Amino acid sequence: MSHQTGIQGSPELKAFFGKCKDGKVRAFKVVIKDEELVLEKSYCQNEAGYEWLFISWSPDNSPVRQKMLYASTKATLKKEFGSGQIKDEIFGTQREDVSLRGFNKHVESERAPQPLSSSEAILQQIKKEEACGGIDTKHQTMQGVSFPVSADLINAFCDLKDNRLSYVQMSIDMDKEEINLEERENIQVDSLAARIPTDHARYHLFRLPHSHNGDNLNSIVFIYSVPGYQCSVKERMLYSSCKAPLLNVIENKIGMELAKKIEIDDPQELTEEFLLEEIHPKQTIFKQKFSKPKGPANRGARRLLKSQNDTE
Repeated sequence: MSHQTGIQGSPELKAFFGKCKDGKVRAFKVVIKDEELVLEKSYCQNEAGYEWLFISWSPDNSPVRQKMLYASTKATLKKEFGSGQIKDEIFGTQREDVSLRGFNKHVESERAPQPLSSSEAILQQIKKEEACGGIDTKHQTMQGVSFPVSADLINAFCDLKDNRLSYVQMSIDMDKEEINLEERENIQVDSLAARIPTDHARYHLFRLPHSHNGDNLNSIVFIYSVPGYQCSVKERMLYSSCKAPLLNVIENKIGMELAKKIEIDDPQELTEEFLLEEIHPKQTIFKQKFSKPKGPANRGARRLLKSQNDTE
């Protein structure tokens, strides 16, 4: 199963996660090494109660590629550690940001009312509708089954809409009955097929920059991939039932215009040529040949009418 960049925690890191919550470990540091999340340092303390703080460190002078790699792997690390164990998180580009003073400033800023971003405003509205029994609360409708959409996924939708992303992958957590962000990236069309799992159903959004009739376009395509009999009947039915309510969120709540909605069972279909044909189908013009209208029915020889002069 693919998560974010595909980078996963090492077996040693996962084993450490399993035993580091007994109160003896106070802090630890995780880095990416050889395309794997590994434990670099850990610090032990007493068994006093505490809550976990997630710190993302990304200095301004870091290489851009490294910044993107760590940013897109953060969700994987949180998921493998256990998001429910994390009380708060801060992001730092300077040492002061991740000091006690910086943390206190972060806490104060969280308490003060802040203007909402577009994604936060959308998420707030969706949560209000959930509380009122709106479309995004878990329930069954005539159009399908609607599951809650995670905050990370709402943020990814808004970034894709605002041209900050080109690809978003979504999955259904069948135990928690919610739709989650599986992967968010900037990729080219020739990398799209490799992102599609061959053992699980998934939803995808992909932005395809292209030219058509002299116009430069950025068309967003919704893709529902379901790999035939390699996933269970329950999984196929659930993804099929949740599709319409999810599209309602994407189109009506996020306000994202979809150029095409596609269902595939083979990832290799997703070539640039295929997508362009789906977005701009060729119109075949049939020229109907018209025959000359038929004359009146033949009713035998014409009857000659004598003129009045002939009878005189």
